[in-house]
Amino acid sequence: MDRRKFVSLTAAAGAAASILPLDLLAGDDSPGTQREKRYQKGISPWPICLDTATVRPASLKDKVKIAAIAGYDAIEPWDGELQKFEADGGNLKDLGKEIKDLGLFVPSVIGLWNSIPPTKEQFQSSLKDTRNRMRMAADIGAEHIQTIANNAGENYNHKWMAARYRDILEIGINEYKIQPALVFVKYQPIKTMGQAMGIIMDSNHPSAMMIPDTYHMYISEGGFEALKLVNGKSIAIFQFSDAPASPPVSELGDSHRVYPGDGILPLPQILRDLKASGFRKCISLELYNPEYWKQDLQKVAETGLAKTLEVIRKAGV
Repeated sequence: MDRRKFVSLTAAAGAAASILPLDLLAGDDSPGTQREKRYQKGISPWPICLDTATVRPASLKDKVKIAAIAGYDAIEPWDGELQKFEADGGNLKDLGKEIKDLGLFVPSVIGLWNSIPPTKEQFQSSLKDTRNRMRMAADIGAEHIQTIANNAGENYNHKWMAARYRDILEIGINEYKIQPALVFVKYQPIKTMGQAMGIIMDSNHPSAMMIPDTYHMYISEGGFEALKLVNGKSIAIFQFSDAPASPPVSELGDSHRVYPGDGILPLPQILRDLKASGFRKCISLELYNPEYWKQDLQKVAETGLAKTLEVIRKAGV
């Protein structure tokens, strides 16, 4: 081959590579190997999501714009703001299209409050609100919705909880094409990842999933080591924030959450364990810090994304 043809073909190959999606360029190229898709210009193996609580004072439409401008891959809204949006005359299906047009998607909505009460009568009564929340989440194109058993009672019946979560899964999947996932929160009856995992396992449903949160893994004192035992396919979305050194764990509230990397949690190791689990869905930045709400919310979102990506770099995933 003469030099002119070689240079021409090399240039063409380089141009083709420059427009190929990163997931086709990354990883082993041996036959039969599934190559890893990466996000955020190749920095992250997971799409990065903005939980709208992080910029709570903004309107819902402004939150969507903030997330898009900052460079997030996804946005995770709350049911209350979806309800308000509709009450003010907004159309959630149109909002879902706007979210998609801005290059974002909705991995999850928070959430199905009061969805697993302790009696049959209360459960049946709760389904009207549960279905409406599912409908709103489905209208904006959400894949998951958080199942929140905040009214289950501290001495809840494990078998009852698992069976009712299964019922909620069936309703979500069959009626709304949305997949409910179970959350755990220190201040609620289901406090640790171990408790949540037991419930989803005993629901005996192939689509059962949970939603861990680094902050509640810490303040519930359930710890992080169990993440090494979890299959990532059981995780719908991974809530992400850091915790400060003070006040002590017993006094920490959601308002004490800080940017990833600004606290004391072993976030790089957590992410290494998460990657090893096979988890491939969203990391969602979730901050309820009122000090951040007083600041420029666009800057808060951008800072949160930058700090999340820096932790991912340190993790070497």
